[in-house]
Amino acid sequence: MHFARALALVVPLLAAPVSARERSEVPDKYKWNLADLYPSEAAWTKARDALRARLPRLAEHQGHLGDSAEALFRALDAIYGAQLELSRLAVYAEALSDEDTRAARPRELRQAAEQLQVDLGAALAWVRPELLRLDAAKVRGFVEKDPRLAPYRFFLEDTLRAKPHTLSASEEKLVAEAEGVGQGARSAYGILKDADIPWPTVRLTTGEARIDPSAFTLHRASKVREDRDKVFDAFLGTLRTYQGTMGATLYAQVKGHLFTKTARRFESALAAALFTDNIPTAVYRRLLADVHASLPTFHRSLALRKRMLGLDVLRYQDLYAPAVATVDLRFDPDEARSLTLDALAPLGTAYVQELRKGFESRWTDFLPTTGKRAGAYSTGVYGVHPYQLLNFNGLYLDLSTLAHESGHSMHTALAFEHQPYPTFEYPIFVAEVASTFNENLLVHHLLGRAKDDATRLFLLGTQLDNLRQTLFRQTQFAEFELAIHELAERGETLTGENLSALYLKITREYYGHDQGVCRVDDLVATEWAMIPHFYRNFYVYQYATSLVASTSLARGVREEAARGETRRRDAYLGMLAAGGSRYPIDLLRDAGVDMTTPAPFKAAMAEMNATMDEIERLLQKQARAR
Repeated sequence: MHFARALALVVPLLAAPVSARERSEVPDKYKWNLADLYPSEAAWTKARDALRARLPRLAEHQGHLGDSAEALFRALDAIYGAQLELSRLAVYAEALSDEDTRAARPRELRQAAEQLQVDLGAALAWVRPELLRLDAAKVRGFVEKDPRLAPYRFFLEDTLRAKPHTLSASEEKLVAEAEGVGQGARSAYGILKDADIPWPTVRLTTGEARIDPSAFTLHRASKVREDRDKVFDAFLGTLRTYQGTMGATLYAQVKGHLFTKTARRFESALAAALFTDNIPTAVYRRLLADVHASLPTFHRSLALRKRMLGLDVLRYQDLYAPAVATVDLRFDPDEARSLTLDALAPLGTAYVQELRKGFESRWTDFLPTTGKRAGAYSTGVYGVHPYQLLNFNGLYLDLSTLAHESGHSMHTALAFEHQPYPTFEYPIFVAEVASTFNENLLVHHLLGRAKDDATRLFLLGTQLDNLRQTLFRQTQFAEFELAIHELAERGETLTGENLSALYLKITREYYGHDQGVCRVDDLVATEWAMIPHFYRNFYVYQYATSLVASTSLARGVREEAARGETRRRDAYLGMLAAGGSRYPIDLLRDAGVDMTTPAPFKAAMAEMNATMDEIERLLQKQARAR
């Protein structure tokens, strides 16, 4: 069915999504192609053994970085060459394991790659200390003398910036090995959540369903309130059963962060985490303050959701239900790919053609299957191409996720094309700009094609939910993450029970539980245990800051595209192509948004309020018609 016509219907039910329970049932065109990395496990093993054999030879460069520009180049070329091969090994092993987390052999490959990462870190522990012992003018003179060192300029300058937090060679080696031990907590959590927990089966109005993390994401959006209650009770109740173990793994992760903070002489775990991308801690704390000041706007959005759902009491269990019950958009993967490409047209023909080529070259693993890792992500290997993991169930959320992850993938692809390996890897702070930018283009594209008020309400409501989930919900996570680190820094122990109590307190404050805005039941306390990003060391706040930035950037690109202009688009694409060649605050400023000012946050709030104004106008129109 043609999408433009579908949007003109009252109940635009599109083609049912392609589905499969076992990976063997999935058509190849919906699977990623790992053979582009290694044609077989045997080839992977051969490459792993070869890299392992190279590691001891890296020590041959120790003590010689300051000998000459030639010696510095040869050392950096060998180091980055080893890192590139390790990234190839790691992405293959992780992707293979994520296809079926129950399978033991892929886990062995993944653990082997993780151990190589630890070994490489230990083998290179001397590099930064040795560079810092050199005279800075001498290092800069080498760069000016030998053009082959130009790709390493940013790394060398960044190393000099890190001098106060860089240890001796022996201490750096010890820290690298200790950080490798810390990976165990994240790995144990992932296996427990995705493979070992016996997730319950419940009977819904649509039939029996096993409520694992992927199914929870699907069925919590049910239009049937009783089904939502069963799904929440089953899933969060199961998490409560395992909150002790999950509390132990998260506490171990936090303790690892505190070890790094202490070893590297940072004032806090937050400062240690933000130092890598040169982000002031004030940016993090200002986000929390700005969001708290804007909770009335957030509560307005919850009141609108309550009105759209026709509820007397809005509960946490109702936050994912479709706000417009008469609109049921469904997509199969092919339709989703086509719509995504159409929506991204304001970014230009070259961008769209490159993404289309990626879809045809099997960058993406689409369908949920038994044992597959939950959620979605994009990764990649320099010189190969990006890879996307999805759990595509055919809902609008899944279409939006495809656009989101495609933003990451195209960021990667453009950085591949325009940057040498040492500066291609962009910082996380800007990574989520590319993804949420694409979500913004998608929803505005669909709004432009919508022919009836019911569909417009659905899309506007979805956009409002995106702002809620990305800006407010992710900031709620960020506040929880900061709080648990500060508790640990004060010497307090984190258990599953006190983590749940803290999470419930913060969640109720955000959602206005005491003010009667949205009821947050006790069972929500264990929701923290389903969030893998808490193992990523102050990662989640960047979803919110990125949405703030992308909202401003996308509006400018859309407005210029309507006039046939490209200045803002070109600046934005220039940021993507710049990869990690500059610090993120500078990258965003060059693209046209200054994150050191309050202007981007105000722009995001303006769009949110404008969206709610339009929803209220349409609701009033419906009321008059009745």
